[in-house]
Amino acid sequence: MRPSLKKKAAARSTLSSKHRKAPAIKTDSRLLDAEKFLLPTYKRPPIVMTHGRGPYLFDATGKKYLDFLGGIAVNALGHAHPRIVKVIRREAARAIHLSNLYHNAHQGPLACKLASWSGLDRVFFANSGTEAIDGALKLARLFCRGTEEPTAAPSKKHRFLAMENSFHGRTFGAISVTATEKYRLPFAPVVPGVEFVRFNDVADLESKFDDTVCGVLLETIQGEGGINPVSELFWNRARSLATQHGALLIADEIQCGLGRSGRYFAYQKFSSKPDIVLIAKPLAAGLPLGAILTTEAVAAKVSLGMHGTTFGGGPLACAVALEFLAIVEQQKLLDNIRARGAELHAGLTNLAAKFDFVREIRGEGLMIGVELSIEGAPFVAEAMQRGLLINCTHDFTLRLLPPFNLSSAQVREFLRLFELVLATTPRQASVPDSSQSAYPERVAHAAAR
Repeated sequence: MRPSLKKKAAARSTLSSKHRKAPAIKTDSRLLDAEKFLLPTYKRPPIVMTHGRGPYLFDATGKKYLDFLGGIAVNALGHAHPRIVKVIRREAARAIHLSNLYHNAHQGPLACKLASWSGLDRVFFANSGTEAIDGALKLARLFCRGTEEPTAAPSKKHRFLAMENSFHGRTFGAISVTATEKYRLPFAPVVPGVEFVRFNDVADLESKFDDTVCGVLLETIQGEGGINPVSELFWNRARSLATQHGALLIADEIQCGLGRSGRYFAYQKFSSKPDIVLIAKPLAAGLPLGAILTTEAVAAKVSLGMHGTTFGGGPLACAVALEFLAIVEQQKLLDNIRARGAELHAGLTNLAAKFDFVREIRGEGLMIGVELSIEGAPFVAEAMQRGLLINCTHDFTLRLLPPFNLSSAQVREFLRLFELVLATTPRQASVPDSSQSAYPERVAHAAAR
């Protein structure tokens, strides 16, 4: 080819390349399916998580994340724990489901172990935390109904006292005792007979407690509300008032129970016990399982057919739950939870001294809230970009729920990443002054039970 023709061809090629479109980025078809067919109830980043190992998660691109959210307090042993995997494989080959018309090999032993851990007497297995809440409300009404009262009419003792700033689940019963209006009001009218008490306000509790109350419901450590532990003064007064008025004290330990606080149950730091305890999240190491734990006095009111479940307490889930509890005991994970929690709290306190928008560090064990004076959602997004999974609850509290078997090296890894997140995230709107509103109504990235 002559030189002049070569130059013309090169020019055409250059011109063509300038106007050539960049190759389109192919969207994962699984994300397209999710967008088209799922109910739009979650705000999620366009990432597909594929598998986990220990305290780490991996997405479809192979990116690795240090998981300090744990499926919202569910994956208490991290991901793919070998003993849990072994039990799932073994039991799946035996019987996944049998129905509650028959005994299975694991329900009784699991109930026995939970009674031992809690100091309570009887157990009912449900599918989830929110169903456990509903069952507890039924038990409280049942317990307080007088023998002379007709079953078709409302009982005199039918009211529930629940806490402001609370979250108990998504069923009609659970949202009825959940204070946050964004969860409750769109579905009004909800179950009647509920009044909300200011959390840790003894005077408010006393003013609303009378002989029409059948149950007082509280989270021993509020989770969605911003990691707020109940005070000993408030707990003791709730216990004494419930006893005085013949009502039940119901502890929601769905998020804070089964070791998360550094004790088997968070209420065990107090001298008195509740009448009902509700658990779920980590119980079956990721499989759906919840439970109601209660006393002989409450159980004595229950007769055949009054309550039930199709899936609750199946052999696979109960076998895994037994293994989870055995691991916590045998590996002395309560000691580890307290030690790693102390390291995290100390490291976060040091970071708070460097960043003036960190207002407070709260929590117990490996349930920690970092309250900011600015909105937390951008920090969650920046953390994910840097390979760290956390979330924000109550708009201004960054919530940390790492696994029970966390190591000191992983605590240091988290603190290094978290400091980068605090240093580089653009600041957003400030939280209202606490003297004006102790609990802002907006709630970001909340969990679903």
